[in-house]
Amino acid sequence: MKDFFSSTSVMLAVRGGAAILFGVVALVWPGITLSALLIVLGAFAFVDGVTAIAMAVTGESPLPRWVLLLDGLAGVIFAGAVLVAPGVTALALLYMIAVWCLFTGSLMIGAAVSGDTFGRPAWLMALDGVISAVFGGLLIAWPGDGIVAIVWALGLYAIFAGTTMVFGAFVFADSGRTIPSARATHAPGSA
Repeated sequence: MKDFFSSTSVMLAVRGGAAILFGVVALVWPGITLSALLIVLGAFAFVDGVTAIAMAVTGESPLPRWVLLLDGLAGVIFAGAVLVAPGVTALALLYMIAVWCLFTGSLMIGAAVSGDTFGRPAWLMALDGVISAVFGGLLIAWPGDGIVAIVWALGLYAIFAGTTMVFGAFVFADSGRTIPSARATHAPGSA
């Protein structure tokens, strides 16, 4: 089990696969009820958050542990809020999604700029972060466009983000190189 959670390429693939699955469900069934959307979105955020936390705990990632931990905690907290209160209004859901996208997008941009690209090309990670942050900003700017439009946009976003993660997993796995863990590269007292 430790090998599963400590493999950067496997964890990227799991996160990406969950995102793609959520995106396809959102596009295929845009008229699903808000409660069903919340359950699917909550499950996706939970899987994404738990895998990020697992990667932070194992330290087998070039991404700083604190970035993974904050990203994972944001996903788990978001999932908990969504699943505990499934009767939340569409506007509240919209703002929860917006804040989550802004937060995780900012983390991805920060990690890409700092050079810790998680085995993916920096431009791809930065693009993922920019799209996430812009999506969050657009949701805040135009909240009245309707939940079906939000479902479609969220589905497309999830498919893109998932595809970049799966692509990154294959790039990392096929490279045959070993990336030192954040624990080794950012140890106190290291130059």
